[in-house]
Amino acid sequence: MCGNLKVLKGIFFFLMGLIMIGCTGILVCALNPSLTAMLAERVESVGSAQSSRDGQSGGLGGLFRDGDGQSDSTVPGEGQPGINADWLEGQSGYEQPDSPSVEAPEDVSGRTGYEPVQEEAQEIDEDEAGGLTGAENPGDTGSGLSFDAETYPYYAMLEAEMQQIYSQIYANAMSLTPSFTPVATVSVSQLKTVFEAVYNDHPELFWLDTGYSCKYLRSGRCAEITLKFNETADALEQARLAFEGAAGNIVAQARGLGSQAEMEKYVHDALMGLVEYDVAAPMNQSAYSALVGGRSVCAGYARAFQYIMQELGIPCYYCTGYAGEDHAWNIVKIDGVYQNVDVTWDDTEEPTYNYFNKTDRELAATHRRTGLSVYLPACEGAGQETPGMPEDGAPGEAVPGSTEEPGGEDTGGSGDVSGLINPNPIKPLEWESKREEVPVDPLQAAEDRKRESLEKAGVTEEQVRDTMQEYYEDCRRLLKDAGTGDRQFVNVIPQSLWGSVERAYNSGDYRKGYVDSALKDMGASSFAIQLQVQDLGGGYYRLYHNVYTY
Repeated sequence: MCGNLKVLKGIFFFLMGLIMIGCTGILVCALNPSLTAMLAERVESVGSAQSSRDGQSGGLGGLFRDGDGQSDSTVPGEGQPGINADWLEGQSGYEQPDSPSVEAPEDVSGRTGYEPVQEEAQEIDEDEAGGLTGAENPGDTGSGLSFDAETYPYYAMLEAEMQQIYSQIYANAMSLTPSFTPVATVSVSQLKTVFEAVYNDHPELFWLDTGYSCKYLRSGRCAEITLKFNETADALEQARLAFEGAAGNIVAQARGLGSQAEMEKYVHDALMGLVEYDVAAPMNQSAYSALVGGRSVCAGYARAFQYIMQELGIPCYYCTGYAGEDHAWNIVKIDGVYQNVDVTWDDTEEPTYNYFNKTDRELAATHRRTGLSVYLPACEGAGQETPGMPEDGAPGEAVPGSTEEPGGEDTGGSGDVSGLINPNPIKPLEWESKREEVPVDPLQAAEDRKRESLEKAGVTEEQVRDTMQEYYEDCRRLLKDAGTGDRQFVNVIPQSLWGSVERAYNSGDYRKGYVDSALKDMGASSFAIQLQVQDLGGGYYRLYHNVYTY
């Protein structure tokens, strides 16, 4: 009898244990709706999560960590909420390193600091949804925007409906609209994928924080999205001028070098000279912290490098993953070859090129991609020779401010665009300079190239507006001089400034830049504009402002 009681007692405690485990699971899911929605999607579409090829847990987009503390990598080729499966089939396929663990070498240990995207999600009922701030208010839908796949690969990864949400998030971030209703049906887990795609593609959104919040219904559908902005949003016009000015200085110097390889090396070295690694730097996930503040972590280095390379018309991506800790670096396409670049790890006490233009195989022991970055192009080509690099692999004195110029030839192609272009796309127009031999005196050569470019364009140096501040001041003066009615005024800018001008007109910031003050001085109340762009050659554009003021 006593033995039977012991058996029954054991069964009772076993059943109670199972009930407690079940309740704990329900509580965890209730407190983490993103996890709940994502698990539901995985159960429905896959049935069960599969292990990755190297034995780690896989497939849930970096939500968990393995026994070594590594962020779990999304398995390349395996679906993630919001990702276009058909698009994935046509990609080259990054392969995770075979090594069981990834560690940072001692000399760069701790030089990380990347913070993954963080979400806050709250379940609400239908009645609450009707009273939300952003209810039935999509803000700026971004319906007229377009994003080139080579420049913005994270956009290209998404399903069509998720691309609509991407455009909406981008447009509302540009207009500083915090809360809005999604223009398409999006689940909690899909939203995280889309937000990460926007954040990774656009380093120019330096005022956008890595976190956001959403309110969702019991079905899992998001009812409202709320973006978070950092302190630069409080005085965005001034912050943007400082940001574009700091980046523009590097862009202008790099553009004069000619080849893609030379420009890349100059930007790499310029950032090492400008930025100091500092985990306590404010807004250190943004390019602003690196370019304006001069202090940042890996995320700031990588986003600054990405932004400047984009301004130079060179495809460059923000790559996130694991390198002993969560880490960020870049993938750049130089003369058709994809390479890894880790400026943060090169910027040690003695600057190096140890992590400059490396293949995935060369970085297999130290860098492992996670999240959406596993879908970026594989870096399979041979590591490129670094122009002007000493034999020991150190940059020596070839740092910003020196007069040493790397060798090498321009292997980039050139585009042939003529006539007038009415801008709509977000991607800046690109033309690369003609192949030429590198002269002995780089400073004199840069001046000669600038003079030849001006002559080719048929303009004088005095006619060129080199910065956004100069451009706004000139437009303000010309608009006032033109007077009311149907008028036109013209000015000239370098190609390097075009991306900033285009974003100003897409976002509407140009109005604060010069229109509002000019209209006030003119006593006018209404304004309409059509902007047309002419390629003058030599790296200069003429802008025709067809305006109607009354």
